[in-house]
Amino acid sequence: MIIMMEGAWEAGRALAHTDCEALLAGIARGEKEAFERFYRVTDRAIYAFALSLTRSHHDAQDVMMDAYLKIRAAAHLYRPDGKPMAWVFTIVRNLVRDQQRRAGREELMGDMPEGELALPESDRSDEAMVLREAMRILSAEERQIVLLHAVSGLKHREIADDLGMPLATVLSKYRRALAKLRKRLSEEV
Repeated sequence: MIIMMEGAWEAGRALAHTDCEALLAGIARGEKEAFERFYRVTDRAIYAFALSLTRSHHDAQDVMMDAYLKIRAAAHLYRPDGKPMAWVFTIVRNLVRDQQRRAGREELMGDMPEGELALPESDRSDEAMVLREAMRILSAEERQIVLLHAVSGLKHREIADDLGMPLATVLSKYRRALAKLRKRLSEEV
């Protein structure tokens, strides 16, 4: 089941960091095509990261749209350093914190109310079950790593760079998260 999750989403949309930097430079110059292309190649990664932080489909979508507005407005502030997605993830993280402050939440990652993921409980597909369990049992870092890899197709090395973690840490957290999911899902069968 986990193997199906890993291959279920299209992974060929990722850009090299240098390409993202070139697109951000184009966005800073007001090039509509650069913004459209940047959106097409980063939307899954940004959504997956936002979802890992908010645990809510609707909140993640809101944050994603706000992030693109902020990216468009602040692209001129980006300084090429080889880590454009780390810059983007910082924007997303700050937007999530702002959203949660506005909502009056004291703790960044509280318990997820049932059904908040906007996946009907009647959806018993493998992907829906795995995603539902991932949101329930994984830590925030594990969720980020699994969703960035599985949903957006980022490689572990890219995730490590973008989250500012050592590659070995990303790999071990990923393996532990998959083991937790396998154990939980085998208990449910």
